[in-house]
Amino acid sequence: MIKLVAIDLDGTLLTDAKTISNKNKAVLAQAKAQGVKIVVCTGRPLIAIGEYLEELNLVDQGDYSITFNGGLIQKNNTGELLGKTALNLEQVQDIYKLFTQLPLPMDILSDARCLQLNTAPEHVSLYPTMNKKVTYFPAAIEDLTKDTLYNKVVAAIDVDYLDEKMAEIPAEYIERYEVCKTRPNLLEFMPKGVTKAYGLKVLGEELDIDASEMLTLGDEANDLPMIEYAGIGVAMENATDDVKAVADYITGTNQADGVAQAIEKFVLN
Repeated sequence: MIKLVAIDLDGTLLTDAKTISNKNKAVLAQAKAQGVKIVVCTGRPLIAIGEYLEELNLVDQGDYSITFNGGLIQKNNTGELLGKTALNLEQVQDIYKLFTQLPLPMDILSDARCLQLNTAPEHVSLYPTMNKKVTYFPAAIEDLTKDTLYNKVVAAIDVDYLDEKMAEIPAEYIERYEVCKTRPNLLEFMPKGVTKAYGLKVLGEELDIDASEMLTLGDEANDLPMIEYAGIGVAMENATDDVKAVADYITGTNQADGVAQAIEKFVLN
């Protein structure tokens, strides 16, 4: 029996126009009414998904989200943390060296703030066009302090250029961090071991829900761990080939109410 449904946003629950279809909203409401936990799992901060949570009526006591790709597990109504894992200053400095060498634009998410470092003067970051809910500040590496929260580091740039530079990332960086694309033009660095599956494990322990009682839905590389982790892992039809390869089921696209299709099949019936 499925007790928890974990859903990615971009390319999964959201249409290409960044909206939630009426069909998806209705089916999710029906699942919640039956006592199923509906959990948004995203790389975004909580402040950037508030409108979607309200639209889905997921702002009551007992509603949770997994943000920063598993870095934070939070109560939706208060923002209270059940778990937190972030990068430290030394790791940020290490990534800064890499981004300067490649070069790639470097944005550091710090809760509702984004610190922008000048690692690639000829390549302007696209992140402000992709995440408009956070506040952006220019920053210098030498001014960063140990007591600042560093949730994750991102590089947002043209797809072809990003793919070219990803191929140049040394293997030791892949070993030290969780490195993955969350959108075709967005690369993210997280602490090692921090994934959406990690977030679900922490939340599952809090709620006494086993992985076998979870259904997860996603489309990109950062969704792959939670799709492997859950009892039923569902890939969208528009998902990457790697995600489809590990999924238990492939549903419709994000444009065709794929989330609703999967929940009707595995949760409501």
